[in-house]
Amino acid sequence: MELEPIMTSSVNAEQSLTSSIAAAEVPANLAALTRADFPLLSQTACLGQPLIYMDHAATSQKPLPVLEALLHYYDHDNANVHRGAHQLSARATEGFERARQKVADFISAYSSQEIVFTRNASEAINLVARSWGDANLREGDEVLLTLMEHHSNLVPWQMLASRTGCVLRHVGLTDSGELDLNDFQHQLSERTRLVSMVHLSNVLGCINPISEVTALAHDLGALVLVDACQSLPHMPINVTQLGCDFLVGSSHKLCGPTGMGFLWGREELLEAMPPFLGGGEMIQDVYLEHSSWADLPYKFEAGTPAIGEAIGMGVALDYLQQLGLDRIQAWEHQLKLQLFDRLQTIDGLKILGPSPQQQPDRAVLAAFTVDGLHPNDIGALLDSEGICIRSGHHCTQPLHRHYEIPGSARASLSFTNTPEEVDRFSDELISTIGFLRQNS
Repeated sequence: MELEPIMTSSVNAEQSLTSSIAAAEVPANLAALTRADFPLLSQTACLGQPLIYMDHAATSQKPLPVLEALLHYYDHDNANVHRGAHQLSARATEGFERARQKVADFISAYSSQEIVFTRNASEAINLVARSWGDANLREGDEVLLTLMEHHSNLVPWQMLASRTGCVLRHVGLTDSGELDLNDFQHQLSERTRLVSMVHLSNVLGCINPISEVTALAHDLGALVLVDACQSLPHMPINVTQLGCDFLVGSSHKLCGPTGMGFLWGREELLEAMPPFLGGGEMIQDVYLEHSSWADLPYKFEAGTPAIGEAIGMGVALDYLQQLGLDRIQAWEHQLKLQLFDRLQTIDGLKILGPSPQQQPDRAVLAAFTVDGLHPNDIGALLDSEGICIRSGHHCTQPLHRHYEIPGSARASLSFTNTPEEVDRFSDELISTIGFLRQNS
């Protein structure tokens, strides 16, 4: 039986969320249900081979409703938000603020006022470091990070330490490549003012026990920031249940446009924080000598925002929620087991991070090394066969130094991938390894 795509084209993408999912059970094969919504995935690559995209941890592909939402904004509603008295501005503002509410609903925030739009998650972390960090941290205060952090969750704190004299500490890993909770408890102290930690590692694939981390940190008066970029597209996130104080996300990993992200923060914290950037939109009153600031969240949103991108992100969240994050998890779990079953049989291949047997809910990605081979050579040859994976340090140079390797190859999947793609990737990887070994 042929499955209908999850979305159908329409003039207004925000109103096109009627599909087979609304009327029926989602079938087990989510890839078959959704592939028609992602035109990029239907193209052929070199030598007429079908394109296989396995770099979702770097950026996700965009479904038709998101593309339509961007076009609809620029075709019908293009105007600045909050400022104009005319109907175009009113419609643009309505769509922009509706997207903010969708983000709040997606993570179960208390209020849309707690959602600050940024260009990406990196800017969101920098906002906290510059605003909260500069105002609250002094010499001798400690920020607790981990060895598995993305550069976006390392560099802003290094810059903060150089400005304030605060001390950075880094929690280690277990032998299986998971957060060492004993080391976390050992390093956590009354000097710790902030814990900043990834929820799901983009290399190790492990999921960190954020609820436990926040409970321990709060007992000693420390705040907790969560980098949820990798976890948000793959599982339900509830900031109340996590118990954290800040959480950041990025649209382009959520099937949404690039150049758009968000910061969630507890309202009382955001209220007390000074603005990060100055300019239009973030002010209440401006005089020649001084200014007063707008209410939340606008005091952190200086200048004209990425309006179309925000609207597109809201539609992407609609898409994921209609598909169902629990269903996404279930389909990706099947792919993960198949992927690991295939990779674990390849001689000389080592996967970084815990196996599904060690951590059943780990991510559907595998960063790996192959004895004697450079990951860039593996990635380049697979690309010549139309298979897109990642190779390099994945913005986690300290983690790769910890393992004493220059980089790794990484296949990261999503609900649009198929079992047939996993098999073809595995077969081509075996062939690639054989070729490289013969010619090394």
